[in-house]
Amino acid sequence: MSDLPATPAKRTAIDRFLNIVEKGGNALPHPATLFAILALMVIVLSWIASQFTLMVHHPVTGAEIRPVNLLSIDGLHRILTGLITNFTGFAPLGTVLVSLIGIGVAEHSGLIGAALRQLVLAAPRFLLTPILVFAGVMSNMASEIGYVLLVPLAGLIFQAAGRHPILGMAAAFAGVSGGYSANLLLGTIDPLLAGLSQEAARILDHDYTVSPASNYYFMFVSTFVVTALGWFVTEVIVAKRFPDAATRSSDEKIEPMSAAEKRGLVYALVASLALTALILWGTLPADGFLRDRETGDLLNSPFLKGIVAIIFAYGVVAGIAYGIGAGTVKSDEDVIKGMSQSMATLGGYLVLVFFAAQFVAFFNWTQLGLIFAVEGATFLKALNMPAIPLFMGFILLTATANLFMGSASAKWALMAPVFVPMFMLLGYSPEITQLGYRIGDSVTNIISPMMSYFALIIAFFQRYEPKAGIGTLVAVMLPYSIVFLIGWTVLFSIWLALDLPIGPGAPLEYIQAMQAG
Repeated sequence: MSDLPATPAKRTAIDRFLNIVEKGGNALPHPATLFAILALMVIVLSWIASQFTLMVHHPVTGAEIRPVNLLSIDGLHRILTGLITNFTGFAPLGTVLVSLIGIGVAEHSGLIGAALRQLVLAAPRFLLTPILVFAGVMSNMASEIGYVLLVPLAGLIFQAAGRHPILGMAAAFAGVSGGYSANLLLGTIDPLLAGLSQEAARILDHDYTVSPASNYYFMFVSTFVVTALGWFVTEVIVAKRFPDAATRSSDEKIEPMSAAEKRGLVYALVASLALTALILWGTLPADGFLRDRETGDLLNSPFLKGIVAIIFAYGVVAGIAYGIGAGTVKSDEDVIKGMSQSMATLGGYLVLVFFAAQFVAFFNWTQLGLIFAVEGATFLKALNMPAIPLFMGFILLTATANLFMGSASAKWALMAPVFVPMFMLLGYSPEITQLGYRIGDSVTNIISPMMSYFALIIAFFQRYEPKAGIGTLVAVMLPYSIVFLIGWTVLFSIWLALDLPIGPGAPLEYIQAMQAG
């Protein structure tokens, strides 16, 4: 039996730092409460700002922009009449709900779980590590499946291969959480963040649209970069702490794929290929039925504008096909049950979105976002910082904030109304600002006690090392976080330097976006 080294009784610098982070994060209220407080603060701040002669000129129209006082009769009327529409019209709400309905079918039918098991079970021993990291990254398209299924499964797989199980769990966790934004496919995080970015961009440009696929090219490449970096850290750095050895026996076994599951995967593959062929038929020809009917353009086509519907279609079609093949879907009731279960997990999210929507709307109404953006852009212009160091600072800021506030959507709902317009005024598109945020938000997930599944991963570690705690998990995952931060930032910098497109129809410069429109 080989266990993790016992954690020393003496508190290390990392332990002291983590205690500060943990206390700071625990001192924050629930994200929904936080947004409710911020909404009230915006109302008060609007009154304070209206007492001064604050004024900027709109960078596009040249019109004078002054603070709007919401702590007034007119402001009260606007709040009362807009409370419902602020919520129902909040851009991320519908996109997330529709995406999750489709993915819920794929998850409930067993497709996602079976696909992950097949991926890791079919891998040769020397490729186990990169396969686990890659599977972790790909699992991000479906809520918690990577955390609750892949991470413990990775421990069992490494144990069966004669390697330390915690090493396997670390590799899988690095992919699931550290590579959170990367993927070869679009998932629920893409429309969610795009909706928030669009709301923030419209503080400055009322007609601006951010596509859920706006970061797709970069995130596609990032999937392989994160996999390679995770492979390197696991074998070169972390493996030194956990040498191959026989570990304590376990009653848990990795079940091989059953004939029904294999049949279901074949059905799902055939159905997905058929749907893909249909989409290619509609997009590749110049007169394809999914292109813009007037111009034949693909960038502003129904295909890209309806990408959320396509995510929904893939989840439903592949999920039903798998369920028919595997026998897990026997009637329409099973399909509806899968959709319903995915909705049942969104109660807390809906409450969060309600208050976040009020905060964003109030912030927009007061004109404070635009005023802060103009003043901030003026300050940053005076610094005359090149794009790469400017975005490196933004990525570091996001990575630090992630240690104290784990929710990606909650943080972006808070940061986007300030940083998106600010960077637009500096000439950078909302899409590239969102991309910088996604990098910073991902790399510190694996060392943040505020990450919702952090305690669960510690429990998985304790199966093989009962003394494992927060310090143990962070000590194991810190090399991944540092290397991911450096490697991903370097990739981002190269992308900027080469002026490569980050996604279909997603410019790097805001001026280009205005001219294109």
